[in-house]
Amino acid sequence: MLLVASTAGSRPLPLLVPRSGGRGAPPCIRTARPEALTVLQLRSSSSTLSCACSPSPSPAPSPFPEDGGKGSARHLFDDFSVLSPVVPWETDDIWRIYAGYFFVLHIPLSFGGLCVVAKVLQCSSLDPMTTVISTVLLQLVELSLALALLQYTAMPGNDVQAFFASKVSTRNWIKETVIGFTVLMILVGITSILADKLVGSEDAYDPILEGILSDSPTSKLLCLFLYCVIAPLSEETIYRGFLLTALSSSMKWRDAVVMSSLAFSVAHLSGGSFVQLFVIGCITGLAYCRTGTLVASFTIHSLYNAVTLYMALAS
Repeated sequence: MLLVASTAGSRPLPLLVPRSGGRGAPPCIRTARPEALTVLQLRSSSSTLSCACSPSPSPAPSPFPEDGGKGSARHLFDDFSVLSPVVPWETDDIWRIYAGYFFVLHIPLSFGGLCVVAKVLQCSSLDPMTTVISTVLLQLVELSLALALLQYTAMPGNDVQAFFASKVSTRNWIKETVIGFTVLMILVGITSILADKLVGSEDAYDPILEGILSDSPTSKLLCLFLYCVIAPLSEETIYRGFLLTALSSSMKWRDAVVMSSLAFSVAHLSGGSFVQLFVIGCITGLAYCRTGTLVASFTIHSLYNAVTLYMALAS
């Protein structure tokens, strides 16, 4: 065996090697050759470098994310909406299109249409049957003209009717509708109680609506058709199908829900019901974003109006 001992200076290290004499002869000391020492030193240095340069095993990844799971929650929250960012309208034209609908179609037909009908019929006031029939026709005209406006302002090669018809999702919209309607009724009840305490109780129903509901059964059926079919279909097409969808293509879907709900509340020009209308817009908007189909938001809207009519009849 070779035993290497350290010495001072640059003198070669002595090596102990056995003599060629007989058994038990004491060893003699020879001086190691410089080239042999160099080989030993290189081997030792190479071994040391290989140990020092060998990569240390990387630590196992932590099963807990560094952000405490916020990234996963944020990703799940972003996946809530299934709306496509591809829409038939230019982003810069969204509010101009809505302004055209609001000032050219909605205000004249919804708030001035009955006055025009009364002037045409040359009567100071309309009876309940004429009122409900005229309102149904005015709402149908407004919806038809709104669809024509959306088609006219769409980018070339886009079919707006096909765009709305293609909004079908594989998600369970029935479950989302039940959840949305339940939450809506709870929130509307809470806001109504708070409004009564802060502002004071007031008549919740329009006298014209009460007059229609107290008229003939035909008037009641037409009123039910108006409030549970025509009005929800028109409003969901404009405020969820168009405005919410178009806004979500250029901003976060949460912001689009809030903006479209504010526009929905303002369009009714009812300060006393502004909060309830905003809640309705948010819930129907969430249901629409979640399912991707207007059937969910339309059903929630229609059921809410049906409950409102029932309460008006029962009062």
